[in-house]
Amino acid sequence: MIDHIVGNQLISAGVRQDIIERTDGIPLFVEEMTKAVLETKSEGETRRTTGNIPSPAAAVPASLHASLMARLDQLGPAKEVAQIGSAIGREFSHTLLFSVASKPEPELASALDRLISAGLLFRQGVPPYSSYLFKHALVQDAAYGTLLRRRRQELHARVATALEQHFADLVDRQPEILAHHLTGAGQAERASDQWLKAGQFAASRSAYAEAVSHFDRGLSLLPSLLDAQRDRQEIKLQLAKGVSLSNANGFSSAEAAKAHARAHELSDKLGDIDSQFTAIWGLWTFRRTSDWNAARQLSDRLLSLVEKSDNVGLRLEAHHTGWTTHFFCGELAPAQEHCETGRTLYEFEQHRTHAHIYGHDPGVCARTLGAWSAWLLGYPDTALAHVNDALALAERVNHPFSLAMARLHASILHQFRRDSASVLQCIESAETLAAEKRIALPLDPRVLRGWALLAPDTIEAAIASYRAALADPTKQGTIQYAPYSFALFCEVLCRTGNHSGGAEALTGAAAIAEQSGEHWWDAEISRLRGLVALFRGQRGGSNAWLLKSLQTARQQRAKSLELRAATSLARFWRDQGKRTAARDLLAPVYGWFTEGFDTLDLKEAKALLDDLAS
Repeated sequence: MIDHIVGNQLISAGVRQDIIERTDGIPLFVEEMTKAVLETKSEGETRRTTGNIPSPAAAVPASLHASLMARLDQLGPAKEVAQIGSAIGREFSHTLLFSVASKPEPELASALDRLISAGLLFRQGVPPYSSYLFKHALVQDAAYGTLLRRRRQELHARVATALEQHFADLVDRQPEILAHHLTGAGQAERASDQWLKAGQFAASRSAYAEAVSHFDRGLSLLPSLLDAQRDRQEIKLQLAKGVSLSNANGFSSAEAAKAHARAHELSDKLGDIDSQFTAIWGLWTFRRTSDWNAARQLSDRLLSLVEKSDNVGLRLEAHHTGWTTHFFCGELAPAQEHCETGRTLYEFEQHRTHAHIYGHDPGVCARTLGAWSAWLLGYPDTALAHVNDALALAERVNHPFSLAMARLHASILHQFRRDSASVLQCIESAETLAAEKRIALPLDPRVLRGWALLAPDTIEAAIASYRAALADPTKQGTIQYAPYSFALFCEVLCRTGNHSGGAEALTGAAAIAEQSGEHWWDAEISRLRGLVALFRGQRGGSNAWLLKSLQTARQQRAKSLELRAATSLARFWRDQGKRTAARDLLAPVYGWFTEGFDTLDLKEAKALLDDLAS
C-alpha cells in the first residue's frame, strides 16, 4: 500500500472506501486534494502537495481538473479574468493583463482579489507593478479549458498585439513568447516567422536544442500557408535548423544534412541562388566528415556558382570550402591560396554574421587553416602568428562555436610544433567552452590530451584517454581526423613498447585515409610506419616507408613533414654507417628553413647534422 500526504490528511491510495462520491459526482478525496492545492502558501508548497497525487489513481488528475473548473464557475466575473490570465501564461504581469483585459482598473483589481482569495493565484508586488502566478499548472489548464476555440484565438491575438505595442523589450529578450501567442491566434504566417526569429535568437546564445525546437514549431505551421509563401519560409527554417543541428551534434549530423537537402530541393524549385548556395554549403559540411571526393565536387560547384558573382559574402564562403577541402586532401599550396583570398575578402563588420548562417566564422577559419598550411609548408613561426590572430578574432566575433573551433585548431597547431603544455592549455579551454555551450567538436579532445600526456608518469593516462576516444572512430558518423588521430595513438603505444599495437593503428589510419580521401597527414603516417618497422627489426621495410614519407612530403610541398622524414631517414642511414649520404640528405632540407629554429623538429635536425659533421 502506498501512502500519500495531501495537506494535513493521510490518504491511502489502496483504500477504495476512502473515496466517497459527493452528490455532484466529485469524490471527497478529490475535494480534499483541491482544497490542499488552493490552500498552499507558496509555489514550492504547491509543488510538494501536487507531487503527492497518487499516480496509480489514473482518474484523479481528471477529477481534480473538473473540481477546479467547478470552483472557477463559482467566481462570477472573476472567472473571465482567470481565463484571460490563463491565455497569457502561467505567470503574467498586472500591466500586460490590464492591456489585454480592457477593463476598468477597479473592476480588474476586484476580480484579481477574488481569485487570490479563492486560492487560485499568488500575487507578488503591489499593483500596477505586481505579477501573478497560477498556483499550479492544473489551475491554469482548468481556466484555459473553459475557453471556446474562437475566444482562445481572440485572446492570444490581443496578447500578441499588446506585446508588440507595449512590451517590445520583452519580445526582444524572449521572442518565443510572441511566437506562442501568434500561433494560438491562428496567424500561421506571422507565427512561423516569429518562431524563426526565436530559433535564431536561441542559436545566437548557443542554445541549439532550444533553437531546433523553435524551428520545428515554425515548420509545423507551414501547411496552412500558400505554396510559394510556404516554400520560401521553409527554406529559411530548414537552413537555420541545419546549422543548429550541425553545431549541436557535429558536422556528421544526418538530421542537419536532411534539413539542408530539403532546403536545396526547394531553392532549386524557386531558383533562389543565395539559398541554393547556403544549402549546398551545408551539404558540403556533411560530406567532408567521411568523403572528401564528394565534398570536393560540392566545393567546386560553389566556386563555379560565384565565379562571376559580385556578392563578396558568397565568394568568401566558396573559398571557405576551397581552403578546407584542398587542405584535408593534402593539397597545401591551393589551400593556402584560398586562405589568403579568404583573409583578403573578409571584412569584420560585413561578414561577422556568417557565423550564424554557416555555423562558424570564415575569417577565423581562414586564419586557423592558414596556420596549419603555413606550418606544413615550412613556416612554423608564421603559423603561430596566424593562429594567435585567429584566436584574437574569435574573441572579437564572440561566437562560441567559432571560438571553440579556434581553440581546438590552435591546440592542433601546437601539437604540430610538439608543444605539449600549449596543447593542454588550448584543448582544455576548448573542451570547457564546448561543454558549457553544448557544442560538438569535430575532434575528440581526448585525442590531443592523450598525446600531450606523453611522459613517464602520465603514460597510462594517455593510453586511457586514447582508448576512450578511438574505441569506435565512426561512432559519431564521422571519420574526419581519424588518420591523424590514429597516428598520434601510434606514438603513445610505441612509447610503451607496444609496437605491434602501433603498427595496427597505422594500418587503420592508412585505410581510413584511402577510404575518405583525407591525405594531409599521409607523409607522417608513412614515416611512423617506417619507425615501427625499424623497432620490429624490419630494416628493409623501414627504409621503404621512410623513403615513401619523404616522397609524399615533397609531392605535397610539406616541408615540415619532409624535414621529419629526412631526419628519421638520415638517422637510420647514420646507424648503418652511411654518414655522408645521411648528411647530404638532411642538410639541404634543414638549410631551406628560415624560421622556427626554436621548435623541436629543427633542433633535432640541427643536432643530428652536428653529429654527422663530427
